[in-house]
Amino acid sequence: MVGRIPVLDVTPQLAAGGHPAKAAVGEPFDISATVIREGHDALNAEVVLVDPTGRRRPPQLMRRDLAQVDLWRATVVADQEGAWSFEVHSWGDPVATWRHDAGIKIPAGIDVELMFTEGALLLKRAAEELADDLALEEAQTLLDGAAGMLDRERPDAVRLAAGVSPEVTAVLTRHPLRELVTVEGAYPFFADRPRALFGSWYEFFPRSEGAYVDDSGTVVSGTFRTAAERLPAVAGMNFDVIYLPPIHPIGRVNRKGRNNSLVAAADDVGSPWAIGSTEGGHDAVHPDLGTIDDFDAFVARATAEGLEVALDLALQAAPDHPWATEHPEFFNTRADGTIAYAENPPKKYQDIYPINFDNDPEGIYAEVLRVVRHWMSHGVRIFRVDNPHTKPVAFWERLLGEIRTTDPDVIFLSEAFTKPAMMRALGMVGFHQSYTYFTWRTTRYEIESYLREVSSESAHVLRPNFFVNTPDILHEYLQYGGPPAFKIRAVLATLGSPSWGMYAGYELFEHVAVRPGSEEYLDSEKFQIRIRDWEKAEAEGRSLAPYITMLNRVRREHPALQELRNLHVHNAEDDAIVAFSKTHFHPDGKPGDTVIAVVNVDPHSTRETTVHLDMFALGLDWEDRFVVHDEVTGEDWTWGEHNYVRLDPYHEPAHVLTVRSTTAR
Repeated sequence: MVGRIPVLDVTPQLAAGGHPAKAAVGEPFDISATVIREGHDALNAEVVLVDPTGRRRPPQLMRRDLAQVDLWRATVVADQEGAWSFEVHSWGDPVATWRHDAGIKIPAGIDVELMFTEGALLLKRAAEELADDLALEEAQTLLDGAAGMLDRERPDAVRLAAGVSPEVTAVLTRHPLRELVTVEGAYPFFADRPRALFGSWYEFFPRSEGAYVDDSGTVVSGTFRTAAERLPAVAGMNFDVIYLPPIHPIGRVNRKGRNNSLVAAADDVGSPWAIGSTEGGHDAVHPDLGTIDDFDAFVARATAEGLEVALDLALQAAPDHPWATEHPEFFNTRADGTIAYAENPPKKYQDIYPINFDNDPEGIYAEVLRVVRHWMSHGVRIFRVDNPHTKPVAFWERLLGEIRTTDPDVIFLSEAFTKPAMMRALGMVGFHQSYTYFTWRTTRYEIESYLREVSSESAHVLRPNFFVNTPDILHEYLQYGGPPAFKIRAVLATLGSPSWGMYAGYELFEHVAVRPGSEEYLDSEKFQIRIRDWEKAEAEGRSLAPYITMLNRVRREHPALQELRNLHVHNAEDDAIVAFSKTHFHPDGKPGDTVIAVVNVDPHSTRETTVHLDMFALGLDWEDRFVVHDEVTGEDWTWGEHNYVRLDPYHEPAHVLTVRSTTAR
């Protein structure tokens, strides 16, 4: 039912308030609503937050949108983790109505005494109705204003000034006089811990870290203990999360060989996503990697280095997984009596059985919950979920809801490269982050459109994580763009999204595909151990690690880059130059930290152009000049609304500019 002063089109809300919108502790985000009323009397609106303890926070006035006069907005911040809600209150504002009319009539000599009488009555009414909220001096300020308006010995201008003085205005701003109040809501949102919003992810295969070739020419697998020796280097690049692909026993039945071949040699190690063998299933570790105690030691070492461990959760099984014999009802049985392996035509995954979540939903749910809690008990608080879009959304809603109830700090990243509606649905039911289409957005138009989408249109339901590459995805942009392409994509990812990630080898410019037209790596680490000489590459200057370290440092130092919804795209005259900024605004609305990115997305050609900045989006006036510091080159320049840039991709394809100070106009 529409209220007395209608509140319409409230955002953010999911499924008419049936699911909580996304927020993070300390993250500013906008609440908006269309608020209207009949006639010409003034109205106002405010937001009331209810925190996880049920305590109602003080009302926060909303502001009219400059472009849409009926649209009202407020920027709010949740200061503790948990389930919040908000209400939008609309109300008639009799003081504002009187001020508008008095400001016209009294100077014109129309109904002068009537206007003063009505104004005085309003201030007395406010002092009475708000008595419980007002300090004694505040109440006296209102009464003094009323008395001043009724004093006929004073000039009319002085009497009016008494009723609209800064002191009276300040009191009524803190304690508005409301009438015809309409309450819309409550609408839920959940404030996650900051890592759900902001973090730099690094992915490696433990079996490759510390691997070596012995005297007989046999490749010896790395272990949790040798992989732990790589952690200081990862932490040294200022990453926050170390993500491990599946660490479980790998099936031997139908094991894939190198480069995804159907026939495996005796020494082929198989894909970690073909989970399970006679050595155990999802709750076990591969014996070549070590024991569960070794895994615990790895987690402890990561923690000591300032890294959180994220573990892959892939709900599928190799043909020799214990589930295949103990729980055949978990799978699909074909007409010939065999269990069906996974397919995504034309791709076939003969080494994997997909789970049928409708055959034994309660049994499957109980087993998956047990597995997740098992790894939680071993220090894992982040899970990267493999292909969640191939499992029922209702299953995830139940599982993630259960975990959130008991352990709200546990984070789930959705690896769902699929249709937008499914990606949004997974975000709606509880996934904290999602892989995105970023990898395939390479032109200026594609990049700008996608940055706008993830930072505003979908931010309340889907948090992006911009991975620049994965073991499955080597985009042709990286295959043929040379080292500049790797820099370009790293700048776009690190500055465009508060969460980003990269798979090991990116810093070594690994770019060779298994064949033309494919996005699979040649000699893919999914099917074999890859031995890399990190130290030699850095010594010879063939590593992007220093550049990545710089970008991650800038992210840590600048609060603007730790937010999602504050991105603004600026205009450049060249169709290969992308320019965008992020500004962190203080609670009073004043601009604080600002970072500007200007990127040449053509990895082959030098581009020069003029960048036109939207100064209002930076919290500046059009005539302002300000000093920018290029974090890449260390140079300082004075910029304004219009700025010339020249970016040679082989020298440096991007400016990463932090605003140092505003100078005289």
